[in-house]
Amino acid sequence: MTQPIVSNDANFVLTLEEITNLTEAEGKPADTLLNVVALIASRFRTDVCSAYLLEPDRSHLVLAATLGLHPKCIGSLRMPIQEGLTGLVAEQVLPVAVKDVRRHSRYKYFKESGEEEYHSFLGVPLIDRGVLQGVLVVQTKEPRVFTEAEVTLLSDAAGQVAPVVSEARTLDRFIAPAQEKLWALARNVWWSWDHDCISLFRDLNPVRWRELNQNPISLLCEIPLADLEKRATELVLHSRINYCYRRQQEYLNADRTWAAGNAGVLRTRPVGYFSAEFGLHESLPIYSGGLGVLAGDHIKSASDLDVPLIAIGLFYGQGYFLQHLDGSGWQREEYVQTDVSALPMQPAIGVNGEPVVVEIATRGSTIRAKVWRVKVGRIDLLLLDSNVPGNAPEDLDTTSRLYGGDSRTRIRQELVLGVGGYRALKAMGVCPGVLHLNEGHSGFALFEAIRSRMEEEGVDFYAAASHVAREVVFTTHTPVPAGHDRFHPDLIEEHLGPLRDQLGLSHYDLMSYGRENPGDNGEQFCMTVLGLKLSRRVNAVSSLHGEVSRAMWKPLYPGRSEDAVPIGHITNGVHVPSWLAPQMARLYDRHLGVGWQQRSGRATTWEAIETVDDGELWETHLSLKAQLLDFARRRAREQAERRFEAPEYIQSLGKVFSPDALTIGFARRFATYKRANLLLADIERLASMVNDPKRPVQFLFAGKAHPHDEPGKRVLQQIAQMMRDSSFAGKFIFIENYDINVGRYLVQGVDVWLNNPRRPLEASGTSGQKVVLNGGLNFSVLDGWWAEAYDGLNGFAIGNGRTHCNMDVHDQRDGEDLYRVLTEELIPLFYQRDQDGLPRGWIRRMKRTIRTLGWRFNADRMVMDYVQKGYIPAAGGTSSEMPPAS
Repeated sequence: MTQPIVSNDANFVLTLEEITNLTEAEGKPADTLLNVVALIASRFRTDVCSAYLLEPDRSHLVLAATLGLHPKCIGSLRMPIQEGLTGLVAEQVLPVAVKDVRRHSRYKYFKESGEEEYHSFLGVPLIDRGVLQGVLVVQTKEPRVFTEAEVTLLSDAAGQVAPVVSEARTLDRFIAPAQEKLWALARNVWWSWDHDCISLFRDLNPVRWRELNQNPISLLCEIPLADLEKRATELVLHSRINYCYRRQQEYLNADRTWAAGNAGVLRTRPVGYFSAEFGLHESLPIYSGGLGVLAGDHIKSASDLDVPLIAIGLFYGQGYFLQHLDGSGWQREEYVQTDVSALPMQPAIGVNGEPVVVEIATRGSTIRAKVWRVKVGRIDLLLLDSNVPGNAPEDLDTTSRLYGGDSRTRIRQELVLGVGGYRALKAMGVCPGVLHLNEGHSGFALFEAIRSRMEEEGVDFYAAASHVAREVVFTTHTPVPAGHDRFHPDLIEEHLGPLRDQLGLSHYDLMSYGRENPGDNGEQFCMTVLGLKLSRRVNAVSSLHGEVSRAMWKPLYPGRSEDAVPIGHITNGVHVPSWLAPQMARLYDRHLGVGWQQRSGRATTWEAIETVDDGELWETHLSLKAQLLDFARRRAREQAERRFEAPEYIQSLGKVFSPDALTIGFARRFATYKRANLLLADIERLASMVNDPKRPVQFLFAGKAHPHDEPGKRVLQQIAQMMRDSSFAGKFIFIENYDINVGRYLVQGVDVWLNNPRRPLEASGTSGQKVVLNGGLNFSVLDGWWAEAYDGLNGFAIGNGRTHCNMDVHDQRDGEDLYRVLTEELIPLFYQRDQDGLPRGWIRRMKRTIRTLGWRFNADRMVMDYVQKGYIPAAGGTSSEMPPAS
């Protein structure tokens, strides 16, 4: 057993002379630190001594020097100060001594460090001139009780070492400036829509970049400092790193922005934007599909425009499911725990200087949720996480899965999102001037906002509700009554009961805010009804969806005609930099003028596309198509290998699809109303089409069915089995595990985007808008956004916009029209080539779709509409507004 050090052991104490000699001998703080930790380990008779430095953000520690742990971890082993025993020392700025770390609640094992064989731990803060610089740690293999004298002696040694640590941090001489800048880039999701930044991370290690799901934090954690510097030197990356970092800082600190001149009233009282999911990037798996990607695009464009907005969502520890198909094509779901340390998340800090933890009382328990902060350009995204020690098992799991569980799980998630989310804003000192609810999931925030107003102003519920409703913008996305969340009265009372007491409402009165017919005690509580009743500004997400929504909710407004129902529309758009391929971006850079992206929401910006040479545009498209086909083949092989398919079959998948064939893509949620199998209505005709040697057609499919949607799974299985049908071999590929990465390849590379929902059940749809940006053409039912976009020359339409009361007849007519347009219009136009081999007619449609639609279905235009028609009026910032006479 290791012998303790006695307090009078003169050989133990480090002297200033020793430290000075080491500094002068080496001349470099990093080398000095290595020698110091070796000296301390020897004097303390410990197996390990390590020095951790605070990074510039003062929220992370990085291993700077060690004797005993794996040397490769120097510069790459990082931890938030809220994690681990070392972080505890930094948090408390006090020594921490533990006999056996495995028994301590804050113990965290870093497998790459090789520390599994060490048991005892003693850490002391490194403080220079009153400022925390890092943490000094010693460890031993045997459990050991450190005496007070030993704690004092190590603290004294830390005091001698601290100036060296301070110098290393101040001069940036330990962590190379290049690495610090890379970490700064990685910690802000802004990198995900900057092509230069993406290529910079990819070039560090292209293979691992793809294997790590394009996650820069995971990538940087793997690369030791020496290897990173070597790689940066070999590839001459330093100038690119500096360029990206400088552009990021210019972006974050710009003051001449659109919102600076158009949304000043929101600066002191920003928008609180609530959504159940956010699709920002595939490496942050807190989204499932269209609603989340729309919310992600919304806050990205809000960042680009510099709109004062704070987003609030939930952190799902297991995200949405991973999808795998078995040999029969049946969908299997897998849930995987997300590694928080590999995500760009930091604990949100409240006005009291402590990490924010909110509490929401129910009749049965109190749910506690910690709050993470994600930087999305200029925007803060707050994510609530119920995985907090002290919560009951049911509460711990509340936010574990997106759209998982039953109604009980759903109402608890929505309670945390709405009530907890509003309390998180208040804990951070944010007083929102506008509440924007993206769908009804977050509707309980309205009750909490009313309660807060009652408490602050001393008014009753009805007076507070009147004030709050004026500040609410509510966006409804669901055109089907069955798609809106509804909860049994008993669930409402169990979860809203304590808040109801504070609001001074009876159970009947509270339920009336979620009922279409308040007098019906058997009616469930509808979250959309709550949003409609407590909002003064309500919008659908396309013109047609507005019509559908006004008809659906007319009973809530007795005495009004359908046209007078107060539901407008703001049609969805997509974030151009996130979905535009780099090759197309370079083409636009050459032809649309300097700074075109800052003007992408204006029609005049896109007019110059007509001057682009046809050959240049077509070659750019073909290069993107080639990338898509390579990706599809690779994924098809990987899927087959996972299922242990025959080697010859796997080999054949590497040759499927021709770059010359018309390539049609279909990717979205596999709900039955999306009618992915409409194409299969006439199998013989379809087989003839795909096998035409002169004018072949090939199809790429992707998408997930909800785990509980058996009919949707059967439709998906129908499509997947086409790959095994000999009549369609090599002409159909289903790509598993549809996510943002898969979607990006598809929308950038297909010739045609197929969308055939049963009208009018598509509220908006945005995937086809992403295709527009990249030169693909839409082939769609006149539903959602396409109903207001199609002009007869900028794509292709299925049907004439009419429906039939008999759904079988409706589907039959659409199926017939789908085949008619394919065979008579679309396929002939694609294969009509001139003497240069160019499809001039097709390219004319490509240019027209870009010119007429690129600005309209653009998230910048969408967010500007929300600001001017929703946020500013809700915040009382309009200079003139005259309501119509009654």
